Amino acid sequence: MEIEMRFFATFREAVGEKTQTRRFEDEETVGDVLATLEAEYEGLEGQLLEDGGNAIRQQLSVLKNGRDVVHMAGPETPLESGDRLSVFPPVAGG
Repeated sequence: MEIEMRFFATFREAVGEKTQTRRFEDEETVGDVLATLEAEYEGLEGQLLEDGGNAIRQQLSVLKNGRDVVHMAGPETPLESGDRLSVFPPVAGG
């Protein structure tokens, strides 16, 4: 399946581009894709998942087609070809 991925702020810097279209095996989940990204990009290692890969790091926003996966099945949210996955780092400010 083919997934469009969008990266923001420090994650964009780690990946080196704002948008990627990547192929993954069918039946991959959000957690599978995030684990692949952590393994591939040194700047993302340990930044996306916690609890041994069973949870998305707190304060991180991961959207599937514009909807936060926290309100779906979290890292177990299934993906389909044509989906768009957006990854936002924690935001601080005041």
